[in-house]
Amino acid sequence: MKPSSKYITSKLKITLCFLSAYLFGFYGAAFLEFIHPNAVTASAEGNWGLSFQEEGKPPVANVSSDVLAQYNAYYAEMTDEKVLYLTFDAGYENGHTPMILDALKKHQIPAAFFVVGNYLEHEPELIKRMVNEGHIVANHTYSHPDMSQLSTVDTFSKELSDVESLYQSITGETMKKYYRPPQGKYSTANLQMAKELGYTTFFWSLAYVDWYVDDQPTYEEALKTILSRIHPGAIILLHSTSSTNAQILDELLTQLKAMDYQFKTLDSFIK
Repeated sequence: MKPSSKYITSKLKITLCFLSAYLFGFYGAAFLEFIHPNAVTASAEGNWGLSFQEEGKPPVANVSSDVLAQYNAYYAEMTDEKVLYLTFDAGYENGHTPMILDALKKHQIPAAFFVVGNYLEHEPELIKRMVNEGHIVANHTYSHPDMSQLSTVDTFSKELSDVESLYQSITGETMKKYYRPPQGKYSTANLQMAKELGYTTFFWSLAYVDWYVDDQPTYEEALKTILSRIHPGAIILLHSTSSTNAQILDELLTQLKAMDYQFKTLDSFIK
């Protein structure tokens, strides 16, 4: 039996509705950011996201820098000055961090390592080396949970304080109150919790897919991607578990210095 024209029209309308909803969700955050910089969309709440639209320029984030600043949270320095902030997320150690530290030492570049509880428990000597060589060790939570799902101050605070305690037991020093939500998952409620606990939250304005240890980008792909996304004031996020990052870092730092970029610490960002 041949479908009626009404049936076909009805199915077409349904299909168009789903397509419209998809396109609206996909482009909505970027469009809203364009017409209303201080807006926070529902899709932004929970997952940090960036759209790299113009080479050499900061990406469009799904939350504006002005809104984040209300919670002592940042993803880049809004400046034309050629400065960069290099950060690494360290969830565990698989042998690449010593090579990363060697490259940083060679170029006299400061970095921040956002570490989890497992890293502190199993790699105290690397933590000491980071500190001794002038790097910041910062808080990536104890168990790497989805922090947006932690609804109480007690559970949220414990994820951070357990890392602080481990760090102090290893170094004898008080940990700086710099925090990065695992996987960039957050809520405005826990950004507020972090602020009330004295923390500054650091997202990022430059990253690439470097975290699949069994599917690493090539040396050439990694350099090309990172260099195409570099912009003044960038907070760069790399993963210390990436073999490619360890291999390219010396060359990457050499090229960035040749482009007249200077590296600053997160301490100077706050000041």
